[in-house]
Amino acid sequence: MEYFLEEGPTKNWFEEEAIVWAAAISISGACVFFWRAFTAKNPIVDLTAFNNRNFWTGSLASFILGAGLYGLTYVYPIYLARVRGFSALQIGETMFVTGLCQFIAAPIVGRLIGKADPRLLIAFGFLGFAYGAFLPAAITKDWDFGELLIPQMFRGFSLMFMMVPINNLALGTLPPSRLKNASGLFNVTRNLGGAVGLAIINTALDKRLDLHLARLHEKLNWGNARAEEFLAKLAALYPGGGAEASLAATQQLASLVRREASVMALADVFLGMALLFAATSAIVLLMRRPVALPPPDAAR
Repeated sequence: MEYFLEEGPTKNWFEEEAIVWAAAISISGACVFFWRAFTAKNPIVDLTAFNNRNFWTGSLASFILGAGLYGLTYVYPIYLARVRGFSALQIGETMFVTGLCQFIAAPIVGRLIGKADPRLLIAFGFLGFAYGAFLPAAITKDWDFGELLIPQMFRGFSLMFMMVPINNLALGTLPPSRLKNASGLFNVTRNLGGAVGLAIINTALDKRLDLHLARLHEKLNWGNARAEEFLAKLAALYPGGGAEASLAATQQLASLVRREASVMALADVFLGMALLFAATSAIVLLMRRPVALPPPDAAR
């Protein structure tokens, strides 16, 4: 399934035989796995933890969190490398803000987790992450560290407001005998969310890029006076003129069009991520607050 999700977008999904086989094996393996898990007396993986409302809602929230966590960590470098032409070092210098904000937010969330309703913290985190993804939906080719600073700060702070409370709520209402198995399942959901999220993002980027390219090509046809004027100005920048200058100008214009289409596709992904996280914030309505355990001296 990991191979199917990772390689599918680059190989145009079911047009590649290896992807078809990976999908068939994944589906067959899933059927056998679930049949075994639900019929065996002592299954290796106990799925009954999903009967608990907090666990399945927390796992779903963790799945979406994984998609956002890994997805935007993947999307930002694409923009910085392909559009801005940043080196690996420059990308790291631009994106370190998110990690720094997580480091700052961790002790704050740790203090709030015992005082505030964790469901409110989760909702705040999802909405903050949604806002941090919504801001770059207006991204242009000129965005740099300054423009990306606030969105990354929202992303970093919001991640910590989601991670710890979701863990506590998902596992906090399960009996101790089921925690070991449930914690393993819970960790899988975040990694699986990241894999699925990256596959969807890659596919969305490809499809939206093709769509925006087609729309831009429609506007920049040979009958468009402004397009022809711009092309003539580009050709005038090349010495010698003639057919070679026209060809070079056309290639440069095609490169500019592809860059703009890439930025528009990235903006669509940011907007989609914002809508997903804003909608997921409503999941807290299905969660139950764990009952606080009595202090150790209470039984004396």
